[in-house]
Amino acid sequence: MQSRHHGEYKVPGGKLVVVDLEVADGVLRHVRVAGDFFLEPDDALLDINAALEGAPADTGTRGLADRIEAALPEGVAMIGFTAESVGVAVRRAVAQATDWTDYDWQIIHEPPQAPALHMALDEVLTTEVAEGRRPPTLRVWEWDRPAVIIGSFQSLRNEVDPAGAEKHGITVVRRISGGGAMYVEPGNTITYSLCVPESLVHGLTFAESYAYLDDWVLGALGDMGINAWYKPLNDIATDAGKIAGAAQKRIVAGSGAVLHHVTMSYDIDADKMVEVLRIGKEKLSDKGTTSAKKRVDPLRRQTGLPRSEVITRMIASFRARYGGTDGTVTDEEFARARDLATTKFSDPEWTSRVP
Repeated sequence: MQSRHHGEYKVPGGKLVVVDLEVADGVLRHVRVAGDFFLEPDDALLDINAALEGAPADTGTRGLADRIEAALPEGVAMIGFTAESVGVAVRRAVAQATDWTDYDWQIIHEPPQAPALHMALDEVLTTEVAEGRRPPTLRVWEWDRPAVIIGSFQSLRNEVDPAGAEKHGITVVRRISGGGAMYVEPGNTITYSLCVPESLVHGLTFAESYAYLDDWVLGALGDMGINAWYKPLNDIATDAGKIAGAAQKRIVAGSGAVLHHVTMSYDIDADKMVEVLRIGKEKLSDKGTTSAKKRVDPLRRQTGLPRSEVITRMIASFRARYGGTDGTVTDEEFARARDLATTKFSDPEWTSRVP
């Protein structure tokens, strides 16, 4: 028995790789690789196809890349893609992954909300996508107060200085995704969430999905004159410094969904930030800098644009790539989120679950 499969993978900062293949008796057949990449000499494409022919359908990305690299003659130039990116496209084809343009995206940008409600909305909306009751959604947040959002597994006492938080009126909440603490202020931060079906990241490793889901915003920043790139595992950086951090959570309800949310620094009060966050020497050393104030370089300085204009251009860039219609959080979703904000995300037991 055989089945036809199609897979696509946009290399972060690179080109599109497309793979069409059949799976027959557990192996790959009639493999055809294409894309807008560059390859010299031309006939190396035949070598890539041949290397994949007959590979067990459950071969991992690295194993597929090894087959390609072993088959290519010395001196082949692969520009805008790699053997591993072809392997990713194959894995996505076999897994029958979906593509961004397969969906009717909804874009939500509503008035400011409390930090706990934002945490709850992320969980509720992503669950709705997993259950098939909501289309894939891009939600841009507005904050009604300054806050620190700590990762699901972070120690509260290790990350937040309670005296500094009280002094500056900072609300502290814990999110459902991992990663590090984020310091946000209304008007100084751009935060957004992608709530997407799990099928969109089929065939990608956890790390690869970060780069894949960040790619659109790199393009949006590029349109504003910012040369930004994905920095593993979860940062977006420029030559001037870090501008954003991402985090993810998998929701296992229904057909599954992924929450991918990003906080970008538009402007920042660095003195206040270091009074509120405990930024240790190990973290600073890992980031290759000696000053917490130098870890983040705001978008305001890099773009020279008002925050509202940056958001408008980001949404326009998303629509140009994938479409999208304006939407809202439904009354039922808001009701569930408000309940969750009260019973979970405002509960000291949840916030201090890792003391």
